[in-house]
Formats: sequence, C-alpha cells, structure tokens
Amino acid sequence: MSERRTAIVTGAGRGIGAAVAARLASDGLAVGVLDLTEESSADTVAAITDAGGTALAIGADVSDEESVTAAIAKVTSELGAPTVLVNNAGILRDNLLFKMSVGDWDAVMGVHLRGAFLMARGVQEHMVAAKWGRIVNLSSTSALGNRGQSNYSAAKAGMQGFTKTLAIELGKFGVTANAIAPGFIQTDMTKATAERVGMGWEEFVKANAEAIPVKRGGVPEDIAHAASFFASEGAGFVSGQVLYVAGGPRD
Repeated sequence: MSERRTAIVTGAGRGIGAAVAARLASDGLAVGVLDLTEESSADTVAAITDAGGTALAIGADVSDEESVTAAIAKVTSELGAPTVLVNNAGILRDNLLFKMSVGDWDAVMGVHLRGAFLMARGVQEHMVAAKWGRIVNLSSTSALGNRGQSNYSAAKAGMQGFTKTLAIELGKFGVTANAIAPGFIQTDMTKATAERVGMGWEEFVKANAEAIPVKRGGVPEDIAHAASFFASEGAGFVSGQVLYVAGGPRD
C-alpha cells in the first residue's frame, strides 16, 4: 500500500472480531475496533497498540442508525476515511421455531442484517470516493440450515445475498464484497452453546471436531487469515464470493 488504509471491524471486542482486527492491524491498517461499548473494545485495542499497531475503540449499536453514523464519523475523524469494513457483529438467540419469540427473531435480524446494511451504506461513500474498497461480511455454515437456529440461519443466508448484491452494485467503483462462512470456531459464543446444551467444553470441542474432515475445531485466527486476504490489494478480482472456512467442503 502506498498509504495506510483504515478499517472498521464490528463485534471486535472478542473472538473472531478481535482476531480479525489484530490481523488487519498487523497488515498495516489503522483499525476502528467497534463493539457495543468502548470498554468492551479496550482489550483488543490494547493488544494492537502493544504490538505496535494503530487502533481506536468505538462504542456503537450497529442496529441503530444514529449510532452507526456517529461511529463512522469518529473513525473518519481520528483514523482516516474507512475503506475496509468487516461486518462481524452478531448475537445468538437460539430456539426451536415454536418456542422462538418475535423479540428473539428481531434481535438477530437487527444485529446481523440491519447492522451490516447500516455499516455498509455508511462507509460506501468513502470507498467510492477513494475508488477502492473492501467489504467482508461474516456469514456461517448455519446459512445452510441448522436446527434451533431459524433466525440465525436466515440472517446468515441473508448476509450471502447481501454480499453478492454489494459486489454487483459497487464493483465499478473499485469496491469488492465477499463473505466468510465459518464452521465450528472455538469462541466464547460456542462455549455458551456448550453450556446451554449441558456439555463440558472439552467434550463439546471433541464431538464437533470428530465431524470435521481436518479433525479439529477452528480458531478465530483461521477466520482472520481469510479476512486478511479479502481485504488485501491482491484480492481485487475476487468479489461476490462466499468462502466456507469449516475444515472441509460445504455446498
């Protein structure tokens, strides 16, 4: 890069988002580390700055339009116009369909789909002005369907359609859009799932790994590697793609 670019990573206080933010910082980008509160982003920012990188903690609710507008303005003012966006923020509200509340459905759709829409709409003007941009959306293997996740599965499938449409609309401006669909990744979120189903963590990881061709669970850094590629200069001819990072083939 001839000049340092600025990225925003949502849901970057921990897990996959934190790993992606750290990787982009190590790639030389200044990173807006966005999570629900500035305090929840503090550890990620500290890790990046301790390693010599540049990062800024941003507190924002991605499902709220005014909050998103303010967050993007703060990043632009303090780090520079963002031309890389990683939409990673997500929540789980799992339940079988007949037990799922409207609130649980709306909450998941709000964070995943509305959040990705608001963030992408907010940063695209900076990308178009720069004639260069990278949007990376986090989908999931659950987009293919998963019991007890009708809300999450629908949201993650929607992320794939959203990504492909962004690729079509923004490509002529030098902006690419791609999606990463993780499989089983060892994070606090999957630990919560293990607790919910009444399994010990090590037992849960082992059970999931047995079903994965490479015979291990994924780690956040596996997703960060993929995000680093999609955000790179060299990925300019790759757009509208969904990459399943799941330790084996997925349709």
